[in-house]
Amino acid sequence: MWRSPEPRFDVAACICQGGRDYQEDAIVTDFPTGTDIGVAVLADGMGGHAAGDVASKIVVTEVFSELKFESANFAEFEAEVPNYLTAAASSANACVRDYVMENPRVRGMGATLVALVMVENRMYWMSIGDSPLYHLRSGKLRQLNEDHSMAPQIDMMVKSGMMDPETGKNHPDRNCLTSVILGDRVARSDCPKTPFKLEVGDIVVVSSDGLQYLEEPKIERILQKYRRRKSAEIAEHLLAAINDLADPEQDNVSFAVIKLNHNKPSMQKVRQKPVDLVETATSRTTRVVSLDSGGYDTAASAANAEGDGKADKLAPFKLVAGGK
Repeated sequence: MWRSPEPRFDVAACICQGGRDYQEDAIVTDFPTGTDIGVAVLADGMGGHAAGDVASKIVVTEVFSELKFESANFAEFEAEVPNYLTAAASSANACVRDYVMENPRVRGMGATLVALVMVENRMYWMSIGDSPLYHLRSGKLRQLNEDHSMAPQIDMMVKSGMMDPETGKNHPDRNCLTSVILGDRVARSDCPKTPFKLEVGDIVVVSSDGLQYLEEPKIERILQKYRRRKSAEIAEHLLAAINDLADPEQDNVSFAVIKLNHNKPSMQKVRQKPVDLVETATSRTTRVVSLDSGGYDTAASAANAEGDGKADKLAPFKLVAGGK
């Protein structure tokens, strides 16, 4: 009995509105079977600001489109991936700026960003803001990226005894961002030049901060308990834990669970087509024929002249309302 070979990456994405009136998170994942590369992009619109949902969609759309355009270069020019990530974030920032200039009423909108590129078992990533990038190995969970908010400073004050734990946990400035994509200068960004190397069985979770309504030990226990299950099932268990909190203030939640199934040598490389390559037209070449300019008549006449029955396959058609 034939069985489909196991893909290198097992990926599942999840999104939940939580207790908020609107969904201001956006996420996209792209891990095509048959390749050894993948992309995940997540943005969390600034809650409480005008058009945070628009900002997150702009950021995800722009970053993903830029990375997708360069994806054929990931394997051959792997060292350039951090530059692709940086350029994509810069383009997203410019798009947000242009949108705000055209729509002044939404001034102040912005979004965080976490973007990652996988090349076989090597993970390149970039982050701006407070959306976490988690990694689980051997039962231990850790956050790979820095938190660009006031939370680390507040936690440091608690640790040094300058603030009691309860006050620090509920501090009103805890979620204030110190860096974000606003269409202005980005104060801080993380984008390591050296890739993070994954091992078989590792789990990566790229998430908005809404997942942090769960304590990290709880996230760690769920990932460890279900580590041998499919990513989709792991995602469902994380979402169920969020729902069990029944917190009326629950923020939007979006995340992607990524597992490395194997680290076998790559069998197929994606190659970039040379820009200056001009291919000779063949029968396999896709063409466009205008029905209104005699293009069909010319093609049909040529087919009739050949006498091979091709003319019957060239019957013109147009789609009209109610037509079949």
